[in-house]
Amino acid sequence: MREHLTRTKSLEEFIAALTVEDLEADPYPIYARLREEAPVAFIPAINLTLVTKYHDVEFAGTHSEIFSAQVDGSPVDVTFGAPTIITIDGEVHTELRRSLDAKYRPREVRSYIDDLVNPICDELLDNLKGESHAELMSEYFEPVSVRSLAAVLGVDDLSTETLRDWFWRLHQGVINFEDNPERREVGQRVSAEISSRLAPKFAELEQNPNDSTISHMLHHGMPEGVCRQRDLVMPSLKVILLGGMQEPGHGAGSTMMGLLENPEQLRALSEDLEGLINQTVEEGLRWIAPIGSQTRQVVQPVTLGGVSLEVGQAVAPMVSAANRDPEIFANPDQFDIFREKTPNAAFGFGPHFCAGHAFSRSQMRIALSRLVERFPDISMDQSLPPVTRGWEFRAPRNLNVSLLETQ
Repeated sequence: MREHLTRTKSLEEFIAALTVEDLEADPYPIYARLREEAPVAFIPAINLTLVTKYHDVEFAGTHSEIFSAQVDGSPVDVTFGAPTIITIDGEVHTELRRSLDAKYRPREVRSYIDDLVNPICDELLDNLKGESHAELMSEYFEPVSVRSLAAVLGVDDLSTETLRDWFWRLHQGVINFEDNPERREVGQRVSAEISSRLAPKFAELEQNPNDSTISHMLHHGMPEGVCRQRDLVMPSLKVILLGGMQEPGHGAGSTMMGLLENPEQLRALSEDLEGLINQTVEEGLRWIAPIGSQTRQVVQPVTLGGVSLEVGQAVAPMVSAANRDPEIFANPDQFDIFREKTPNAAFGFGPHFCAGHAFSRSQMRIALSRLVERFPDISMDQSLPPVTRGWEFRAPRNLNVSLLETQ
């Protein structure tokens, strides 16, 4: 942790000294102290009350009558427009969620995911053939993620570079809890760019529906010949663009980083891929949750973690902190694919449990399996160690490796 934080003595000084940069650099020591001394605590730097213990996070996520997804001034709504599927409750949320079922229910995902993702992985891995080194985030995990999502959405004419650029700029607006005007402008500018770029695609699908996610969002459950309004669909599509690009690609990257830092676990996985891959994915999601919180607003007075919360208060139940609660997970800071199976909180709780969880998990499974099959002796490039950043969206920014392809 940063020096100015380690020198503070009291809890009050500790909280007052916290900065956005402290959280971006490494939030986990911060969450650990908050769990021990102030599991529900207002953090001035980000204008949020953080909830850091597993059962409190679960309670807030499952009691929408107390904790509403509609948050005044939400950076998600400021960036994307409102309503979005993650910032609305009630009938509108249910309607938007049902429009995604045709592509993202687990049974549906199982019917197409291997045929979709395997060829993308193989093409990207073929590009690494003969190379002695690679940077896996930009050359593999992020491209797998954005290309897979683009195909399901129905925008596979967009380039990998465009989609990755959209993610990195969109996320600047969505994590802007501190209301930084520069971040707000970046997010809103790319949001407007996406609306303009996708307008012809929407016009086409409004007239000629197909099996893409965008088409289902426009037409599912509607009378024949009637579409949902673009203004209702577009903000939630941007949520999917952001989360669907980020969650599986960055989750897989963090998981691979854990494996590379624990070579004996990587070796065990390579020797028993079928038996260990699912628990490896779950451990990666637990160890570094790709998305950090489910932000909520108090709509009924409540006491949580011994703290009285007032109506209107913005609260961030931190799924990433819940995933390292030592009351739930032994040695929580340790990456361990052999740990006792306990459900993790990476995809949230309650009505807003991530609709794309099966898609994300499956994509991670395939991307990691194909990589380890092709390069079972892969190792970390010690000259370029990974830099991991983010508290709301956390992942390694680079993952440089040495390659040795199996014969």
